[in-house]
Formats: sequence, structure tokens, C-alpha cells
Amino acid sequence: MKIVPRPLPHVPRQEPPAPPAPDEVPHVWLVRAPDVDVPAEHMGVLDAGELETARGFRSGADRRTYVEVHVGLRVLLGAYLGMKPGDVPLVRRPCPECGEPHGRPAVDGDPIHFSLSHSDGLGLLAFAATPVGVDVERLPTPETVDEVAPMLHPREAEELAGYTAADRPRAFARTWARKEAYLKGLGTGLGRGLALDHVGAAEPCAARLPNWRIADVPVDPTHAGAVAVRT
Repeated sequence: MKIVPRPLPHVPRQEPPAPPAPDEVPHVWLVRAPDVDVPAEHMGVLDAGELETARGFRSGADRRTYVEVHVGLRVLLGAYLGMKPGDVPLVRRPCPECGEPHGRPAVDGDPIHFSLSHSDGLGLLAFAATPVGVDVERLPTPETVDEVAPMLHPREAEELAGYTAADRPRAFARTWARKEAYLKGLGTGLGRGLALDHVGAAEPCAARLPNWRIADVPVDPTHAGAVAVRT
């Protein structure tokens, strides 16, 4: 499964995209947050909960990224479903682990499945006919790799130990993006143990998991991205 993300700014100048078909790879869109404050009309697309979350960011850059990714989500969902972006009925599914309402975000009735992620000015949006997860991660510091790698699946920790010090942060970011995309697709997020599932650190392909396909998403030299979709 090869994924090349589409740039979100092109959406308003295109015909509305057709929803992904059941046998189609996920549609993945790349969002680049602006360096200036987002237009007021963008804020008007968000619901009360999204606005409250946006206002809670201390960093202006983080706030802009959050707003642009969530506005992009609503614009694309509206285009896929033939609705106004602000009218898309977003809900939270129950968590498969505990049953609380913090599982996968969804559109009421599941006419389309989606996932979103943002990190340091970049965002990824994924859409599919079946449950899907997406993640984008900035390359970590060597210290972060040393601290977190032992918490991963034992085979992943072993694989990461085989990389040189210079290559290990990118290999870790690749592994983490694959794992979080998969866990978001499941709906558990990081509530599921990091050591339970082997997604692999090696290029060019992630490890195979039953009923799921995982693929890397090229973003830029400072980030790693991945998408997971249920087959």
C-alpha cells in the first residue's frame, strides 16, 4: 500500500472528492498550518468543543495547527458527504478497552471513517470506507528514543537498537507513527499497551497485523507519518 498525501490547500479549487471506495487505499491529506493567525471565518466552522480546545493552547503555533487541521477535517468531510462543514455531526465512539466515550472520532452513522493527527505545524487527515488511523510525529531527540524504546514491543526495541545513533531517531519516529496510527484505528489510542503489537521499525514496509494494513506516509525530512486501515 503506497500513500502519497494530497495538499489540503488545493481542495477549495477542486470538485468535491468522491468518498473512498471499500477496496480503495485511504485518502490522506497533508495540512501545513500558516505562520499568521487563522481567518475568523475558519474559527466559525468549528463547534463549541473544538473552539474551547483551541483557546486552551498556550502556543499560538499549536493553536493555529489545531484549528487548521480541524477546519480541514470539516471541509473535507463536508465535501465527501455533501454537507456544510459546520453541520457535520461529529461524535466519539466508546473506547474498546473501557467503554468510555473517548474512542475513535466519527461521523454519526459512519457514512465515512476518518482520523487526524497534528505535530509541530503539520497535520495529516485520513479517510476510508473502514476504520482508519493516521499519525504524524516530529523526529525525537536521542534521549527520548533511549527512554521510550524499551517500552515498545521487544522485537521493535531490538530492531531500533540495530540502527546507528544518527539513524535511530527517524527509525523510532517511523515505528511510533505506525503504532499510533494502528492504535487510533482500533479506537484504543495509547490506552492499549505499547508492547502488545509489533508494527516494526524497518523500511520500506510495516509488519503485517491481522485484518489491518499499515503504510508509511512521506511528510518531510523532520517528521514521520503513517496510516493504518482495517481490511
